[in-house]
Amino acid sequence: MPGPGMNVAVLGAGSWGTALAALIARHGHPTILWGRDADVVAAIDARHENPHYLPGIALPAELRATTDLATAMADASLVLVVVPSHAFTETLHALAPLRPRGAGVAWATKGFEPGSGRFLHEVAADTLGPDVPLAVVTGPSFAKEVAQGLPTALTVQGDDTAFVQQVAAVLHGPNFRAYTGDDMRGAELGGAMKNVLAVATGAADGMNLGLNARTGLITRGLNEMLRLNAAIGGRPETLMGLAGLGDLVLTCTGDLSRNRRLGLALGRGQTLQDAVREIGQVVESVQTADEVMRLAGRHGLELPIAQNVRDVLHGDITPADALRRLLAREQKAEYPQGLFGGQ
Repeated sequence: MPGPGMNVAVLGAGSWGTALAALIARHGHPTILWGRDADVVAAIDARHENPHYLPGIALPAELRATTDLATAMADASLVLVVVPSHAFTETLHALAPLRPRGAGVAWATKGFEPGSGRFLHEVAADTLGPDVPLAVVTGPSFAKEVAQGLPTALTVQGDDTAFVQQVAAVLHGPNFRAYTGDDMRGAELGGAMKNVLAVATGAADGMNLGLNARTGLITRGLNEMLRLNAAIGGRPETLMGLAGLGDLVLTCTGDLSRNRRLGLALGRGQTLQDAVREIGQVVESVQTADEVMRLAGRHGLELPIAQNVRDVLHGDITPADALRRLLAREQKAEYPQGLFGGQ
């Protein structure tokens, strides 16, 4: 268990990276936040605010920021990567030669490696080697609320028990509960796939389909997550906890979710390009939907909700078309082959 004074490097000065860096700094750990945007970094250092991603929220004076990766990594005992999934591989390659001996690497990135569809823990293991402790940080957590110090719970998952406990202890505090586990595959699937399903519920709300429809999509979406999770070897309890059900409910119902807001815009008739431009930040579901359906295809699974989201995001159908396709499906038993066997 780490004590106060553990040096932490947080890589990625977006909303989530900034919120986690602020949390860790408030817990008494010297924390350096690395980002590419010089104006954002300067504002964090000088004004203790991230005006682009978390405007108006005061950050701890102890938090330092830099655009120099070597400076951020120099004394780190723990590295926490919080960049979008499309930048994850590049960031790992950049940090690898700078990582101090003994420093483990965790990430709060959600999604898959674009193109290959690999899980991020597979990318990390291949890039950093077998001797580097790894962990994923995931669960129902809006950056703005964490930065404001509101109560939050999430989970840290990894194969190295000591490192998982180390990461959890750095995050855990008076208003922040960090649970632990060792199912990285299931945790990463939940964190990625909930973004796709949030587009579906957002679109339904944008079309004013009502609360019954929203709840039906969340419940059947969870079923799709559980079946895909079983196929890839994840454990069901992982997706019935914070990494799955918790994150799914938050992202599907909370308007701070970028993916839900994308769905709302599409349901109201906006184009994908206009909606993403208005949101102004990376919307992970646009790439993740493709990777989810590739993964489902490899395992011979039919995922109707995820498939329709993917088709809407590609412009092949409209949200109204997707609704008609889902409602036209045949009547059947809810779990014809048990919890994980039905289509």
